[in-house]
Amino acid sequence: MLLIDSHCHLDFPIFDQTREQVIARSRALGVEKMLVVGVTRQHWQRLWSLVEHNDGLYAALGLHPYFLQEHQESDIQTLIEWLSRYQDHPKLCAVGEIGLDFFLKDLDVTQQIHLFEQQIAIAAQFNLPVIIHSRRAHAQIIAILKRAKLPRAGIIHAFSGSYEEAREYIKLGFLLGFGGAATWPRATRLQSVLRQLPLDSIALETDSPDMPPAWLAGHSNSPEQLPRICQQLAQIYGISSAAFALHTTANVQRLFGWPQ
Repeated sequence: MLLIDSHCHLDFPIFDQTREQVIARSRALGVEKMLVVGVTRQHWQRLWSLVEHNDGLYAALGLHPYFLQEHQESDIQTLIEWLSRYQDHPKLCAVGEIGLDFFLKDLDVTQQIHLFEQQIAIAAQFNLPVIIHSRRAHAQIIAILKRAKLPRAGIIHAFSGSYEEAREYIKLGFLLGFGGAATWPRATRLQSVLRQLPLDSIALETDSPDMPPAWLAGHSNSPEQLPRICQQLAQIYGISSAAFALHTTANVQRLFGWPQ
């Protein structure tokens, strides 16, 4: 059973003492590829060095809305320079993590939208998929994506919206990322939405070290948890883990143009 973790942050310092072991154990459990997703310009070099020297690790580079106060206007030009330098490199997969976060009230909405729209335009310029963070911002993001008409879509990371919002993203060609959040017993609404979605619209992810599954309450997450997450979500569909893994892996391979 081969799996792809379509969203993790293995470059974060929390993994500094255990990173090699975590990667090795994840591979041994069948997690064939892991997409390490960038959040600030200051961390891109660390992230790139990590994926460049590890088979099965891939990179997305972007400016996360959560770190809005850390970003500089010059970071957009730096992003263009990075993508120009590595646009033909097989390790570069996407622009991300980008998006909008209307849950955190101290993040300026106008600045967020400006930054997001700039990065969407850059993704279109470089013909790259996008990895999108959305909290209480689905309507705004859907509207922006409809106007942008991206040549390639991407993944809505940690999707937690309604079935109607999911359908809008799917119409635009996006995959919806699901992980540990859907394993919690109280996540009945999210599980109900997931159950209604076509299998060819789902991507598996961990968001490591964040968003731990139910059995890791209070602890850091890692790609090692993906097989068990896969098993739990397969049960929601009423299919085998192997079948669910086959579909979700093929979805991500298709998005990034990886051999199936």
